[in-house]
Amino acid sequence: MEKILDIIEAIAHEKNISRENAIEAFKDALINTAKRLTSPSSDFEVIIDNDTKTYSVNKVITVVPDDDERLEEEPDSYISLSEAKEFDDSIEVGDQLKEEFVLEDYGRTASANLFRELEYHVQRRIEQDLFEKYREKVGTVMLGTVNRIDNDDNTHVEIGELKGILTRRNRIKGETFKRGDTIRALLRYVSVDPQYGLFLELTRTSPKFLEALMANEVPEIADGVVEIVAASRIPGERAKIALKTDQMNVDPIGAAVGVKGVRINAVSEELNGENIDCIEYSPIPEIFITRALSPAITQNIKVDAEAKKAVVDITGDQKAKAIGKSGINIRLASMLTGYDIELNEVDGVTERQSEGGSTAEPEKTTDTAALESLFK
Repeated sequence: MEKILDIIEAIAHEKNISRENAIEAFKDALINTAKRLTSPSSDFEVIIDNDTKTYSVNKVITVVPDDDERLEEEPDSYISLSEAKEFDDSIEVGDQLKEEFVLEDYGRTASANLFRELEYHVQRRIEQDLFEKYREKVGTVMLGTVNRIDNDDNTHVEIGELKGILTRRNRIKGETFKRGDTIRALLRYVSVDPQYGLFLELTRTSPKFLEALMANEVPEIADGVVEIVAASRIPGERAKIALKTDQMNVDPIGAAVGVKGVRINAVSEELNGENIDCIEYSPIPEIFITRALSPAITQNIKVDAEAKKAVVDITGDQKAKAIGKSGINIRLASMLTGYDIELNEVDGVTERQSEGGSTAEPEKTTDTAALESLFK
């Protein structure tokens, strides 16, 4: 006859769970079955013999003082000291009496109960293993295939052994999916729901998704040469990302953008055309805020580090740039730096050299008198 542990190991292999978890599930199934056949308040222990690959179940009864209330509440689990001494005078309070419980004595009822309990506990171990497996992947980009779109506009995605759910609020505005589409999204967390069971909640709107995509696209970020200090997004519209490096020969902005913008464009395309501004991080708040408000040019900044507030002096011609369309630029700058930014308009106009440089051609000199001394 095949040993019971061989059967459990076969179940572990078939269900893709660890041997230890399969044995624990078997123990729980045996204990619950024994309680069903006797009393829910009874205590049982299961002993596994790895050498003979067999098991035994013992009913455990604890010795308590004669006036202990548990004797009336749980008579199947406790025995009074005076009664226990009838069996052995050396017994003391706290000792445990063990009686072998033979499951086979209960016939088909025991077998049916054990089968149901084992099936239930193995399934719980499978879910537990999956939960632990995917919990370690929280914060990483997952690749999956769209299975269906429900009535609430939630996108259901098949990812490995589990299903992921991308709700409407976690989807970039304006993007739509259809069944069979392959999508990438960030794993927010693993959850258990009465309706969906064990599932993965996905998002494409989190700044962490932008960071993960940048790490996948830019080797310097993945290797830790360039560090993402912070990121802020208004999904589908615009994003800002602050980068820094400790290596003097590495340009963090150039590394993130790539040759002819190939790297940053690949990330932008994944994010439904989201514009991404890369700025170099500075530990000096004034400099960091100035860079975060780009393309606007600031005049002066006063920072209250404790209150996390910054008052920025800016000329009228730059104020619109600092605010951005629908306030998007200043909102992103505030989220990126962690400062509440207030703009203070000052008189004047900020002069900026044109992109092609000065249009006035420098005057060429024709006076060679200064060179005459070289030929004397």
